[in-house]
Amino acid sequence: MSKRHESEASVFRIPPYYYIHVLDQTTNVTRIEIGPNTFVRKDNEQVLLGPEKMVVVPPRHYCVITNPVIRDECGVVQYDNLGQVKLAHAEDEIRLQQDPFPLYPGEFIKNKVSLLKVVPALTALRLLVNRDFTEDGVEKKAGDEMLFEGPGTYIPRKEVEILGEVKAAIIKPNCALTLRALRETVDRDGKARVAGEEWMVRRSGAYLPGVYEEIVSVVGAIVLTDKQAVNVCAQQTFTDSLGKLRKSGEEYLITIDQMETFIPDVYEKVVGIINITTLTNRQYCVVVNPVDAAGKPQLGARKLIKGEKSFFLQPGEILEDGVQDVFILGDNEGIVLRSQEAFTDESVTPSKQRQPGDKWMLQGPLEYIPPVEVEVLTQRQAIPLHENEGIYVRNIKTGQVRAVIGQTYMLGEDEELWEKSVPAIVKSLLSTDRDAAADRGDWINKSKINKQTGQSSGEDDGEWDPTRVVTIHVPHNAAVQVYDYKSKKSRVVFGPDLVMLGPDEQFTQLSLSAGKPKKANKIRTVALLLGPDFTSDLIIVETADHARLQLDISYNWHFLTSEDQKEAAKIFSVADFTGDLCKALASKIRGTVSSVSFDNFHKNSASIIHGSVFGDEPFMLFPQNNLKVTSVDIKSVEPVDQRTRDSLQKSVTLAIEITTQSQEAAAKREAERIEQEAKGRLERQRITDEALAEKERKQLIFLQAESAAVESTGQAKAEAASRAEAAKIEAEAAVEGAKLKAQAMKIETDAELERMKFAREADLHYTMEQNRMEVEKNKDMAAIETEKFKAMVEALGSETLQAIASGPQNQQVRLLQSLGLKSTLITDGRTPINLLNTAAGLLGNFDAQSS
Repeated sequence: MSKRHESEASVFRIPPYYYIHVLDQTTNVTRIEIGPNTFVRKDNEQVLLGPEKMVVVPPRHYCVITNPVIRDECGVVQYDNLGQVKLAHAEDEIRLQQDPFPLYPGEFIKNKVSLLKVVPALTALRLLVNRDFTEDGVEKKAGDEMLFEGPGTYIPRKEVEILGEVKAAIIKPNCALTLRALRETVDRDGKARVAGEEWMVRRSGAYLPGVYEEIVSVVGAIVLTDKQAVNVCAQQTFTDSLGKLRKSGEEYLITIDQMETFIPDVYEKVVGIINITTLTNRQYCVVVNPVDAAGKPQLGARKLIKGEKSFFLQPGEILEDGVQDVFILGDNEGIVLRSQEAFTDESVTPSKQRQPGDKWMLQGPLEYIPPVEVEVLTQRQAIPLHENEGIYVRNIKTGQVRAVIGQTYMLGEDEELWEKSVPAIVKSLLSTDRDAAADRGDWINKSKINKQTGQSSGEDDGEWDPTRVVTIHVPHNAAVQVYDYKSKKSRVVFGPDLVMLGPDEQFTQLSLSAGKPKKANKIRTVALLLGPDFTSDLIIVETADHARLQLDISYNWHFLTSEDQKEAAKIFSVADFTGDLCKALASKIRGTVSSVSFDNFHKNSASIIHGSVFGDEPFMLFPQNNLKVTSVDIKSVEPVDQRTRDSLQKSVTLAIEITTQSQEAAAKREAERIEQEAKGRLERQRITDEALAEKERKQLIFLQAESAAVESTGQAKAEAASRAEAAKIEAEAAVEGAKLKAQAMKIETDAELERMKFAREADLHYTMEQNRMEVEKNKDMAAIETEKFKAMVEALGSETLQAIASGPQNQQVRLLQSLGLKSTLITDGRTPINLLNTAAGLLGNFDAQSS
């Protein structure tokens, strides 16, 4: 049925806890009908709603009703003069657990039935007041915020709105909570806070911030140790946790002596962690800007701290050059010092007054810690020198340079090592690792070659020590010239000897021609070889008939030496003696050869050249440098003209070809003979090998036939034997199986008989033992009853029994009951007894006891 038809029905059955809304169309008033009821609709009435189930609010639930009805103090619904319920329009009413209730016309549920919010411990609800109200005598204004702290169940109010949930912060040990006030409030310790103020909560546990409190951060404690401290800066003037007033911008140190753990306050900033500075008994340090006992830094001052000691650097203090080791000077060590200010030096005996700028040196053995007034310039060690070693020493006051040779020498406070300037060519010539050409006195200008090719220099200048005295070992049969620029004198040293240069001395360099033909400046050397030696050269001469020839000539020479320095200096007077020698002799040879014909020169070249060089003398002497030429050797003579060279070559080639052809023919005949002999030996060997192969093949065929026969016979025998053996094994296995099966059945039968025998014996023994124990039990019980009755009778005595027997009937009965007798008969022997009644009585008692 449609809703329209339902509303037009005449009879409405309203179940319990249901209701309907009925509109009286005459008065236009809507009323409510509540079940259980049977409602008969009139013609002027209309059912607007229902039947609808009443609203049920179970325990710990609530709902919000909009436009609630107005009730009086007793909870009775108020109606107007027309009979319409009065509503609080635009109002909300929160209803908690109660009996099911209907919704009056105009009421509706704003929020459905919901569970009340349970606020656990360490949690609170943040609430906002929407309208003014008074709670527990406290007036709440619209816009205020408040907290509902758990544990508890929050009952909603229409004047309050839930903003959110606030959870407590857990403050762990060695931690603190930084809070900020959002507006003027009172914290949980009862202290007034202004807006923006920050403070810390240090106690461990849970802390629930107030309604106007904000958690800024959780600050962890810094654990202080014996080796670490904290450098703290105050951001504004306040009193710290130690009760000390700190000024804004002040820096201070917190150590373990003050507290074990440090939590920086809101007005404190941790600048850094300061590690302890530890000095051993062999260390010291200088502290710049030290802090005095009052905690004030002494700017510009310096403080010396000697080990053994451990300390923390205060804020503003710095270590000058860090932790330094004590100067421990040995016998061959010294230290150069300079005074920076006037002070009394007590490191020497007697003490001495030092002025600013004074320099002095202390020599070991000693231990020295420089005061703050002293600057350590350098530490020196004695330089041990062999008798063939030396150093250049310069006095920085006078500028004088001298060479110290062959002793252990320590520089004074006014002395320094002087670097002697030596040309790069001389360094290379004096180097011990130069190539083989340099060992002969040759030198190649590597820097020039590298510059041309774009490569870097391969010389290692780091191996050259310019402060060492320059030395050269003059080889045997060689000479070196040394020139002193200060005295303007030179000296020549002949080998073998050692030359050591003074501060103002330099070697005379020689630049000699080399190669074929000779080229200038190819050999650089400082040691001149005296010979005898030879020099080779290529020269071109022209004969009288204009034949141009190239001669390869070698000259033997040596120098004439003398002990006189003036005569000895002559050998160095010509810088390029090889070039001059070759040029002079080549000109003589050309002049002589130009006057003879080619044929004559070809036949008598040695005598012609020897005569042109020496003439009638056995040698030739150059007086300028005492160079003596003793012989001339002609290595080769080659025509320069190509046609002449081709003709000579052709004739030589023809002779060689004739000789070669004859040798080839002889070799060919010998090779053919050897080949024929080899072929004969090869054929004989082939025939022999074929005969042996046929013999072996025959033996192989015989063995194959014999093997096939053996194989066919052996297979048949093996199959028959295997079948017989298999049948025998099967029969033996069947017999053995039958035997084992019979044995197994016998064992099983014996075991079953044995088991049954043991079982019967056990049952018989159990029954006999049980009967025996039952008999013993009955005997014991009878003996116990007998002893009991006897003891009771003896306890009562014969007089008591006699008195009871002569007493009334009821006493006798009680006596018997006390003795535990169920039935008894007591008589004196003279009075007759009606046994029939007695038996009936006994039977009656038995029945009663049985029941």
